[in-house]
Amino acid sequence: MRKVLGSVDLRQIYTPIGQMAVFVAGAGALCSVIMIVLALLFKGSGADQVLQATQGVGIFSYTVGNLPQVLIDGMTIGFVYAAIALGYTMVYGVLQFINFAHSEIFAVGAFCGVEALLALNGAGMLEKAGHIGSYGYLGLALLIGMAAAGGMAVLVERVAYRPLRGSPTLVALISAIGVSFALQDIIRLVESLTTGQFYRVIPTFGNFDDRIPLIRMGTKVLDIQVKSVVVIIAAVVMLVGLNYLVRATKVGKAIRAVSQDKNTASLMGIGVNAIISLTFLVGGSLGGAAGVMYALKFTRIDPFVGFMPGIKAFAAAVLGGIGNLTGALLGGMVLGMIESFAGAYLGTYTQGAFGAEYKDMVAFLILILVIIFRPNGLLGEQVSQKA
Repeated sequence: MRKVLGSVDLRQIYTPIGQMAVFVAGAGALCSVIMIVLALLFKGSGADQVLQATQGVGIFSYTVGNLPQVLIDGMTIGFVYAAIALGYTMVYGVLQFINFAHSEIFAVGAFCGVEALLALNGAGMLEKAGHIGSYGYLGLALLIGMAAAGGMAVLVERVAYRPLRGSPTLVALISAIGVSFALQDIIRLVESLTTGQFYRVIPTFGNFDDRIPLIRMGTKVLDIQVKSVVVIIAAVVMLVGLNYLVRATKVGKAIRAVSQDKNTASLMGIGVNAIISLTFLVGGSLGGAAGVMYALKFTRIDPFVGFMPGIKAFAAAVLGGIGNLTGALLGGMVLGMIESFAGAYLGTYTQGAFGAEYKDMVAFLILILVIIFRPNGLLGEQVSQKA
């Protein structure tokens, strides 16, 4: 046992966990402080009077009372965005271009995982699984989604990207957009031929919809859904595993070498094409797992399910620093927190003028400001263009 642990670089395990804790606490604290300041500024306003008349509480008490639940929701969706953003970051770090088809790779994983669960449910296996068995079936769905999405990502790289290697970046970008639309229609075609439905709803099974009470706050109970806990744990495992792969293994060293200089890496005996395919496999697999987790969290998917989460994950990658694994985590967490806070408070503070549907506008406006004043992202570094 000691020999096995001695061969493992534990720093590459607890360091990213520590970073996650810092990012979650930092993003949550910053958003909380901003909302508390706004609540103090809005005291006596029309929004404050409306709340007192309808709910019997002032805007400050309302804001503070909802903060813990909003933080939990923001952390959950932030981890999902971070898991998707890692796929963009992996590909950009090696090839220096944005794989816009990654959002549809995400959708492929979501559909394959959900269809597997629906098949199991149709066979009556989910109903008989019990709580422990349900986690096993969910793990199976995750593996199926990861395998399908990873395989699709490798196929896309081989067919649509490798022949264009060495071409201007714009050419590969156009190819990625074309693949994105093609995959959307392929999903629609497959679903129409096999099920006749475009919308798929993940079956209800196990105790994933149950809520775990955390803290009692007066008459309110702070709780979290079981499936939110599952999403967070799965995302943490993926993030830690990817960090260890890239930072502490020979394969990761080869990936970093190809990222820095493909020609020199090839002269040193590294199979560049194999490493690039492996990068797409890993990134696509993470996207597929994120797709299944997204379906578990939001229950319903369609052929276009990858578009908005993909755009947000790309925004998270840019926000944190494209090409930076740690930056993808930070960007996902910040974007998730902003979206959660805007969705919870925007309608109240504007007296219904801007509802929760405008939360995306707030998130992207903040992204624009960050890009204007820090183009390389929060943790990004200046990256030289590859020939």
